[in-house]
Amino acid sequence: MKKNIVFDGLRSVARMGETAFVAAKAGVKYATEKPSNAKLMRETFEELGSTYIKLGQFIASTPSLFPREYVEEFQGCLDQTPKLPFSYILEVLQAEFDDMDQIFESIEEIPLASASIAQVHAAKLKTGEDVVIKVQKPNVETILYTDLNVLHWATKLIEKAVPKVKFASLADIVDEIKTRMVREVDFIEEAQNLEDFVDYLKASNNQAATAPKVYPQYSTRRVLTMQRLYGVPLTDFDVVKQYCSDPSQVLITAMNTWFGSLMMCKSFHADLHAGNLMLLEDGRIGFIDFGIVGQLKPEVWQACITFMEALQHTNYNVMAQSMLGMGMTHQKVDLARLAQDIERLFNGVSMSDPQALLSSSPADLNDIMLDVVGVGERHGIHFPRDFALLFKQMMYFDRFMRVLAPYTDIYADQRIKMLQTQSDTVWM
Repeated sequence: MKKNIVFDGLRSVARMGETAFVAAKAGVKYATEKPSNAKLMRETFEELGSTYIKLGQFIASTPSLFPREYVEEFQGCLDQTPKLPFSYILEVLQAEFDDMDQIFESIEEIPLASASIAQVHAAKLKTGEDVVIKVQKPNVETILYTDLNVLHWATKLIEKAVPKVKFASLADIVDEIKTRMVREVDFIEEAQNLEDFVDYLKASNNQAATAPKVYPQYSTRRVLTMQRLYGVPLTDFDVVKQYCSDPSQVLITAMNTWFGSLMMCKSFHADLHAGNLMLLEDGRIGFIDFGIVGQLKPEVWQACITFMEALQHTNYNVMAQSMLGMGMTHQKVDLARLAQDIERLFNGVSMSDPQALLSSSPADLNDIMLDVVGVGERHGIHFPRDFALLFKQMMYFDRFMRVLAPYTDIYADQRIKMLQTQSDTVWM
């Protein structure tokens, strides 16, 4: 135990040295090349690795806390790292499972994916099932705690040096990030997220979607073993057409399933990009990788629906009331003035077809979200962080729409069920 503490201390010191070196390089670059502050910060965060990449993604998804230029710049914050040698993967598995050779029949050396927190390999169990193994990268937790402690003290200094900084209480924000990231590096919690989603599918009688089965006996905080799903991503119309006659129905099923989880799950999948949503060979929709989840109160989602419905009818008073329901405030809000500000906002956008506005490009939707949050902030309305995760997922769905249903007005489709109860069923 004492030996491990010493090693962790040495790693922490080494990490602080590495951080100082990268920060010094960024200072030289700023002095010589004069890049924008937001761009320099994003590039520096990517060089510093997992903790800072996740911090960048937090900035990108939290427009209510950070300046717009930073939110927009960090939309491109990458979440990829070099592949680890297969020998490291075997080393972790042997450390976690004394009888590893009795568990796995074979493990593929080339990884299926490699991101900042973990690397994923395909494998076969001794019992014959095809699985994927998600293995945590080395020293992730030590690096995480070191980085966040450094950030905590740095933000305290910034708050003292610049008391009028726009995004106040930075140290509190870092503490929130720490709470979320600690959860993400605990694969036991990810397994629970998965099982919660599977329970929701059973409760709603949803036989059109699925998620990987977890093998808890072969899973730990550092290793997650799951059923391997075979399918194709929802980003190639021709390939999807080989598995089903109506690609738009595939998208509607995926969206209905996700909308239902907002009301019926403890948390919702907050990262359903093209790599985490697939059409399986048997026609079902596969949801994978539940490492990033959000939590949203049903009444907040109800307020979002009301806001979008009011937007279609350009009813700014209802939009103002629903915006208040989406966020929190510690002051009395003048709803009439808020409605006037919302009207001015959308009068600056082409409102000849509000439905087209709702299904516009991801960049446009992100701009709309930033503008709406900005209006709310001016009236003292503070939106929950997961509200931004919700909008990010809606933008992912927009990308799927452009591939699978380019000539369909999805949100006006009668098959879409944005509000569901346990008695609802979702079929292909």
